[in-house]
Amino acid sequence: MKRARTTRAAAVLLGPFFVLFTLAMVLPIGYAVWLSLFTEKQSGLGFGGTETVFSGLDNYTAALGDRAFREGFGVLLGYCLFYIPLLLAGALALALLLDSTLARARRFFQLALFLPHAVPGIIAALIWVYLYTPQLSPVVDAMESGGIGFDFFSPGGALPSVVNIALWEWLGYNMVIFYAALQAIDRSVLEAATVDGAGAWRIAIGIKVPLIRASVVMVALFTVIGSLQLFTEPLILNKGTGSAVTSTWTPNMYAYTAAFERNDYGLAAAASLLLALTAALLSFVVTRLTGRKGKKA
Repeated sequence: MKRARTTRAAAVLLGPFFVLFTLAMVLPIGYAVWLSLFTEKQSGLGFGGTETVFSGLDNYTAALGDRAFREGFGVLLGYCLFYIPLLLAGALALALLLDSTLARARRFFQLALFLPHAVPGIIAALIWVYLYTPQLSPVVDAMESGGIGFDFFSPGGALPSVVNIALWEWLGYNMVIFYAALQAIDRSVLEAATVDGAGAWRIAIGIKVPLIRASVVMVALFTVIGSLQLFTEPLILNKGTGSAVTSTWTPNMYAYTAAFERNDYGLAAAASLLLALTAALLSFVVTRLTGRKGKKA
């Protein structure tokens, strides 16, 4: 009787979650899978109307066979190799600095570093496009007056430009996560290390970082998933004068272009599902690798 009541209570409490999860996740994914299996073709010699026909895996092969879609994954690879180490190292360094006994005005610096994350991504991208644009940006003018010439919209400058915007948005947010994890460390452990003669650097690297390893892994995992969804920043940067960022620069932009510019919803759905499958696979790999390291430790 007691077990039945517990089961009913759990069902009542978990019911709203599963309803929302089904409406917000399961049904949209199922609809995307259905869309990806169909395509629209014109009847007759192109003078008639369009009809939706079953195409099987044709949309998937079309996406994988499109050079622009494949190059988008190359851009994501470069972005991840550039962005993720900088984000993790920068956020961790800032958190360790705020957690040290030398830090002053912790509340002020926490707020100052977190504030960029409160700015919507579109607004942040627009701000940086202004700061990247020659003859408008005081930053570019200052760089040129100092003899430093750099085109933020060039093929070689587009990726660093997007990485810079993402770092500005997310560095403070992840710093707060690391700082909260550092604050949860038992201070007696740190005091014991100090008594044993460990310096500040050794305590930070040899004790604090290993103790917040779970938080580092979580941030790394979420950052990998978020990096694969890169869309807003390059989309706005695409509007810059002479920008090397094309409308298919990333897989997300490729799917957006296919859906809303070419009206090919089947191809867009297939590209989106391939991207989602890649994110799931990378998440699995990161989880397994970090899990093995945790067991060895």
